[in-house]
Amino acid sequence: MDIETISFTAFDDQRPGTSGLRKPVAHFARTHYTESFLQAILTTLGAAGKTIVVGGDGRYHNDRAITLLIRMAAAQGVKRLIVGENGLFSTPAASHIIRCYHADYGIILSASHNPGGPRGDFGIKCNLDAGEPAPESTTEALFATSKILREYRIADCEVPPLTPGSYRIGAMTMDVIDSTRDYTELMARLFDFAAIRAWLAKHPIFFDAMHAVTGPYAKVVFNERLGLPQRYLLNCLPRADFGGGHPDPQPSYAQDLENALKAHPQVVMGCASDGDGDRNLIMGRAGFVNPCDSLAIIADHHARIPCLQSLRGIGRSMPTSRAVDTVAAAKGLICYETPTGWKFFANLLDAGRIQLCGEESFGTGGGHVREKDGIWAILCWLNLLAASGKTPDEIQKDHWNTYGRHHFNRFDFSGLEKTCAQRMLEDFEATLDKRIGQTIEGLTITAAGQFRYRDPTSGEKSPGQGIQICFGRQARIICRLSGTDAHGTTLRLYCEYWQQPDAAEPALAGTTYTLAGLAQGMMDLNRACARTQPDNIV
Repeated sequence: MDIETISFTAFDDQRPGTSGLRKPVAHFARTHYTESFLQAILTTLGAAGKTIVVGGDGRYHNDRAITLLIRMAAAQGVKRLIVGENGLFSTPAASHIIRCYHADYGIILSASHNPGGPRGDFGIKCNLDAGEPAPESTTEALFATSKILREYRIADCEVPPLTPGSYRIGAMTMDVIDSTRDYTELMARLFDFAAIRAWLAKHPIFFDAMHAVTGPYAKVVFNERLGLPQRYLLNCLPRADFGGGHPDPQPSYAQDLENALKAHPQVVMGCASDGDGDRNLIMGRAGFVNPCDSLAIIADHHARIPCLQSLRGIGRSMPTSRAVDTVAAAKGLICYETPTGWKFFANLLDAGRIQLCGEESFGTGGGHVREKDGIWAILCWLNLLAASGKTPDEIQKDHWNTYGRHHFNRFDFSGLEKTCAQRMLEDFEATLDKRIGQTIEGLTITAAGQFRYRDPTSGEKSPGQGIQICFGRQARIICRLSGTDAHGTTLRLYCEYWQQPDAAEPALAGTTYTLAGLAQGMMDLNRACARTQPDNIV
């Protein structure tokens, strides 16, 4: 096996964001670009003697990136690669495989919920030996390495087909394994499959894989193990362009699921997952369950879910509504508030401080892996439905009657020029101290400033995680820039208003939309970025 050393000019734009490096496919297709970031990972985390898990969501460029990685790993002394069949692993399954096989780390090829295809996006991220997303200290080290790289090593060899089996490439072993088997067995240990199977026999659900990676998992978990007929599984064939759709499980992109529910009035729940399988959508007949409410409802009914019966602590990202805080206070549970990004939950999970966590962007997870997990969240709901005998709509209405309703929306202003958006938020932050005590629309600002986080287990500090404006317990506005953009930047406004249980109507007319208007005015968004309307409202 010949090994080539390829020289190139270092790139200066490979700083990973919240969930790895994401760029347009055309950017990754540039000469040496994919190889550079893969080499940065192999150099920073080590290659010689390592065991590495490799897989992705099957999007366009996935095949080429895996082939490059296999050849580079063989050239640099990797001991063992564990690769998903056909190059596929959902992100939560990859996290489990890292933990299950005691790998040194994993490389996941995905841009999550971003569009795919030749004109879509691609991404690469690494997860460490507990299956957790690389923390900021690691991603900054990767970025530093990428800026000084001048060469990479790659083997001139044939790559075996990615079908199950064990292969030798030089001194390296490459094991291609069933992508779904180990993950499915884990789910069977965590949930009451017998109860769910009995419930599904009388109350089928729809599941939409959105032509993404969870299609094969859905066939094994929902059809083969839980008996759900295949006709209730939608878009389960993974495609490199996600069938031309947007693999983001939010109502804006869930038309197939909505249409299926309309055509089958006897079905009480629809659900979906995203490109790489870590997000979830829960939909009743009355509409979708807001992810913030979903987290709070799972926490409230945790005793009915086998893997959460010993729940002691919960984590939520700072922009996520405080609905789960209300449940935690009522049940004597500890609730931690972290920055956006699943990596911030990892230390809390490792330390046993939390067993359930979630974020407003349709992510929910537990201590079984170190990633959010779409199918796991759906199984939580199925176990809850089987135990309660109620529909999702009934469960959500009961929750609001008990704890009140935390009205919540996220307003996305996409494609902003990054420097302009950053300057606007800096100017806005400079005015916050003067705003405390002001009353607007009957709401008094009680606190305002940047959210700064100190990890209670490691002491690591993460400043500048988003501007938060609090109106006591009644309402909040959060402003932050997205860390997952491949084009420009997205300003996200998160608006929350608590309608208390005994209030027939919210006291603030328009609630979240009124709050969004207030935020736009305070930031002077139109003057700073020439924008008046969001591109998307969730």
